[in-house]
Amino acid sequence: MRPERLNPLFAAADSLKGVGPNLSRPLERLGLSRIRDFAYHLPDRFVQRRAVSDLDEASVGENIVISLTPLEYRSSAGRGPFRVLASDAAGNVCALTYFGRNAGWARKQLPLGEKRWIAGRLDQFGQMLQIVHPDHVEPAGAGLGQLCEPVYPLSDGLTQGRIAALVQQALGHAEDLPEWIEPTLLEREGWPKWREALIEAHRGEHAAARDRLAYDELLANSLALMLVRGANRAKVGTPLTGDGHLRTKLHLPFALTGAQRRAIAEIEGDMAQSAPMLRLLQGDVGSGKTVVALEAMLLAVEAGTQAALLAPTEILARQHFETLRRMAAPTGTTIALLTGRDKGRARESILMGLMDGSIQMVVGTHAIFQDTVNYRNLALVVIDEQHRFGVGQRLMLTQKGKRTPHCLAMTATPIPRTLTLAQYGEMDVSRLDEMPPGRQPIDTRVVAIERMDDVIGALGRHIESGHRAYWVCPMVRENEVDDLAAAEARFEALRVRFGAAVELLHGQMKPEAKDAAMERFVRGEAQLLVATTVIEVGVDVPEATLMVIEQAERFGLAQLHQLRGRVGRGEDNSTCLLLRSDMLSETARRRLALMRETQDGFRIAEEDLELRGGGELLGTRQSGDTPFRVASLEQIQRLLPLAHDDARLLMERDGGLTGERGEAARLLLYLFERDYGVQLLRGG
Repeated sequence: MRPERLNPLFAAADSLKGVGPNLSRPLERLGLSRIRDFAYHLPDRFVQRRAVSDLDEASVGENIVISLTPLEYRSSAGRGPFRVLASDAAGNVCALTYFGRNAGWARKQLPLGEKRWIAGRLDQFGQMLQIVHPDHVEPAGAGLGQLCEPVYPLSDGLTQGRIAALVQQALGHAEDLPEWIEPTLLEREGWPKWREALIEAHRGEHAAARDRLAYDELLANSLALMLVRGANRAKVGTPLTGDGHLRTKLHLPFALTGAQRRAIAEIEGDMAQSAPMLRLLQGDVGSGKTVVALEAMLLAVEAGTQAALLAPTEILARQHFETLRRMAAPTGTTIALLTGRDKGRARESILMGLMDGSIQMVVGTHAIFQDTVNYRNLALVVIDEQHRFGVGQRLMLTQKGKRTPHCLAMTATPIPRTLTLAQYGEMDVSRLDEMPPGRQPIDTRVVAIERMDDVIGALGRHIESGHRAYWVCPMVRENEVDDLAAAEARFEALRVRFGAAVELLHGQMKPEAKDAAMERFVRGEAQLLVATTVIEVGVDVPEATLMVIEQAERFGLAQLHQLRGRVGRGEDNSTCLLLRSDMLSETARRRLALMRETQDGFRIAEEDLELRGGGELLGTRQSGDTPFRVASLEQIQRLLPLAHDDARLLMERDGGLTGERGEAARLLLYLFERDYGVQLLRGG
């Protein structure tokens, strides 16, 4: 139960003055549903303004606050701008310029002859100084206004003024909280107290305040993961040892790599223990994670128990089911597929098989862990695409066995070593850093979007030769505020050129339609699949040898690497074309050059970390992204080691969550919603 003193921070957003039904949707798009969310909705930057007495003191391009007196209204013909000519105390004239339908508003805010404080950027148009759409217009008696103003992330339907006002209301609900940071560390870093840090972070460029808030989040995460790890080691699982009678029947088309053999040995060692395994298997695209998972699942079956593999989507679940069924066929193991779409007698038959143990392995989506699904003896849970599931979800998924099952989590998104601790600090880690022999290199080229006709011509020749191809777009459909290529529009254009050979696949389609589209492509009835990033992971069609990614600079490096990994899975040579616009930043050029230079996902992840600096880890909130909202990438790299050491000090020297600092740390865990750590400590 959340401590009562935090309840005001977790009150719903509509408890703030001015928040009604019309604001709820744009606020939700920003993740602002509770008062706490507003308090931690930190500014992207600050506008620094200088107060000047007259225009002679100011420079063109400078943000200023100045007292001006409107003199004259000037309307332009047609849809031209509306200007208000105004003078300063020295008689210099400046135009306050408005575009669109703002003439009426401007006349109301700027009556002739009445002084106003004007805040905005001073520019020049021809021979005249101007301020386009002033940021603020206030009566003369209102004072100078803000010389330092926060600029917040927005969504459609919100303004800076509205968000700033709501943030200030939210900060009023933040009371002083006891200190959870180790005192000598707090003093050494010169960080303010928690409430002071919140206020200062919204007031101006206050590095110490921002670091303090980021550190709090990292400390909460580190502490929660330590609690999870400790609780897992205290649980009683089922020691599993197999005699190899199933695994020796596997006839793999290739020899296992040294990395695969090492990972399998680590997993066998974990599963032989009474403490449940909690291990992450990291593997680059095509490194053979599925074979390692199958070895672990067969070991569980050899020991007389059951194994389950959880996938985040139906497409990926079906891919895994077909792959495992084909690979495990010589062993005679019974494998079933269970998703939310299975109904009636077919579903009842699977449920009975899981209950009586006649089904030894099951593959599926969240459906395999519903309350109505019971197992005879589930002893191993494999979770694919681990980053799609949070720690709390992972704990819930391991409650189906008579004892706590062993858990093997897998991710195909290479994670820099500096961030593995942040996301998977409660888990042991195995890395598949070798590629199986025979894996085809992918010829990666960067092509200007102006050569679209050449690309489509080459695509036509590719299809005519009997090969298959993907064409990936950044979004589903076009809208008025975004010029990104839309999958639906590209599909229609390519359908005109290539007819029924083209199929469309995106995440907003109904499951049955997605499966049908994928099946047509797998069977070769369609040779070109136009898609969004729904094909990023798990899609395995060896006959597909061409990948076209439109507006590639819009994707994160790891996402580009995953998409490229959809080809090069068969014996034929494969190509990946990265279509870029002509407006590229230097960082975008370097990132695309890196894609052309290497296919090592771990190197790409490490160098992407360096290229992005304080930006988002892997692009726009995509797979592999960090679980942090406050801490930037730069802060994670710099402050995480401190937080990890502080958390260990709290648990090993300072009595854990008991005592004065421990009680404060409980508040911290609830504040950042890492309270599953508290629940584990209570045994609940």
